[in-house]
Amino acid sequence: MSTWVAMNAGELREHCLSLAGAAETHPFGPETSVFKVAGKMFALSGLDQIPLRVSLKCEPELAEQLRRTYDAVLPGYHLNKRHWNTVIVDGSLTDQMITDMIEDSYDLVVSSLPRARQQRSAGAATADPPARAGQTHSSRDGSPSRGR
Repeated sequence: MSTWVAMNAGELREHCLSLAGAAETHPFGPETSVFKVAGKMFALSGLDQIPLRVSLKCEPELAEQLRRTYDAVLPGYHLNKRHWNTVIVDGSLTDQMITDMIEDSYDLVVSSLPRARQQRSAGAATADPPARAGQTHSSRDGSPSRGR
């Protein structure tokens, strides 16, 4: 079994905060970072904890599969175990796998938001305002697109 150099707390925090509209809060005290989008939690971590752990939202079937496959993936600690996994960041999982799980958690939370809040959260990463009826904006490739 290969062991990777484990992602550190700073890298984990940086990745969570790089996602559109993400914010770090400390509702459980300064030792626990809660990462939210539109006020909804997508990641929870005691960044000073050794080994580093992060709890992430997950589709229930995938959550169970990950737990069966990887020793470093456990049922969510103090969370709904059907929807949350706690991942031990000990080098047994690649950084890419951990970042994928963070992004999947974020995407699950964003997809559960009302459409207007989804657009506001996604808009936090772009400078373009949402299109209004009858307005024309440039698409990502520069060609004009019609607002809805």
